[in-house]
Amino acid sequence: MERCLLSVDWDYFIHIEKDYWGSYIENNRNLVDIWYKRYIQEKLQGRDIQKSFHLSNEVSTFWIKIKERFQFVKGIKAYVSDSHALSYNIARDNNCKTVYLFDSHADLGYGGLSSLDFEVNCSNWLGRLFKDKIIEKAYIIYSPYTTEKPEYFKPINRVYNIRYCNFNDLNMNIKVSAIHICRSGAWTPPWFDRKFIQFIDDLGIPYKVVNCPVRKWDTMNIRFSDQINYMMA
Repeated sequence: MERCLLSVDWDYFIHIEKDYWGSYIENNRNLVDIWYKRYIQEKLQGRDIQKSFHLSNEVSTFWIKIKERFQFVKGIKAYVSDSHALSYNIARDNNCKTVYLFDSHADLGYGGLSSLDFEVNCSNWLGRLFKDKIIEKAYIIYSPYTTEKPEYFKPINRVYNIRYCNFNDLNMNIKVSAIHICRSGAWTPPWFDRKFIQFIDDLGIPYKVVNCPVRKWDTMNIRFSDQINYMMA
């Protein structure tokens, strides 16, 4: 039986009305402080940052739809992390040859084939799985809110077995050996973290948390010294 990894990024469900971001280093400042910075910047403009983000209704039915197409093998392993880069280790350690990715980003590497020469990170882990001959094929199911297009990755698409598809294009009875859910906290706001925890619990199977720190979001008690610190993020 071919071993598959089902990898889901929380940003798949989040619609952003304003184009805030590009790429970010995954560190504590970008997980927490930068969100307070954005909050303060928007407040100074008379805007509420929380109104610029919307969580898809699909979040409440996602696992139901998944279980219509995917079969979880006995003893399946599930992992939760902040960084999507962990999918590289999960696929490697569980001998997965195929990845099904639900994401707003393809994570194939954003500098062409040369980006696969960099160390494994949140933006190239899927491409590195191909380069290192760990997986043989990948199915990328983009979020309906993504701004990416498959043609952005033409050089990589020509070399590796990558298919971009919609959920309804997927086969039935796809057997999954491992599941990874990542928060991608530099791109997903902390005020949705409770919904994220509920989403994980709705999966209905035991999971292991790997480096996914709890984020505190309290805009009512920001001291002036905190504001200065956040604005330096």
